[in-house]
Amino acid sequence: MDHRARLILAATLPPLLIAAVGLTHPPRLTFESAHHWQMMHTVLLPVFPLLALGPWLVARRSNRAAGVVVGVLAFVYACFYTSLDVIAGIAAGAVKHDGGVGLGTLFRVAGDLGDVGSYAYFGASAIAVAVAAREIGVVRAAPGAVLVAVGAVMFWQEHVYRPWGVLAMVLLAAGWGWLALQDRTRTRDAVPSA
Repeated sequence: MDHRARLILAATLPPLLIAAVGLTHPPRLTFESAHHWQMMHTVLLPVFPLLALGPWLVARRSNRAAGVVVGVLAFVYACFYTSLDVIAGIAAGAVKHDGGVGLGTLFRVAGDLGDVGSYAYFGASAIAVAVAAREIGVVRAAPGAVLVAVGAVMFWQEHVYRPWGVLAMVLLAAGWGWLALQDRTRTRDAVPSA
């Protein structure tokens, strides 16, 4: 597998996996859906942080400083968004299954932490898109930039609930895939030296 294919796969596979699991996301947390709710978020626990690969891979390929900043923001996203998943997903599912006392508090705390993660993801995405636009040009970067921007906002608003949260993941995969497809590193490396 060549460099570009690995880059595209690493940037698109995490959101597509999240979208696939999101198709099973119950619309509401009820006693009947509590076990599935808890297990679904447990399965996604190692996958949600990988969503940060898209912006990091796109930013770091041509701008080391931007790659470091995006890496830090990606780390903040991974920590804080994971806390949302642990609290509002895993813990809330368990609490609902055991009677539901305290769910409002869990969702409030989880929402606040998830917002911090989402803001970090927005920042990482904005920097990565700016780096891509500088490297490949605004016109070539525009389709990916729009898909990432819309997907990131939808993700923040809809998590991975069907249909909009699942669509958010598909848009992120398409956006990061587009920007990764525009990678020029292979072209530059392919030119033989004299």
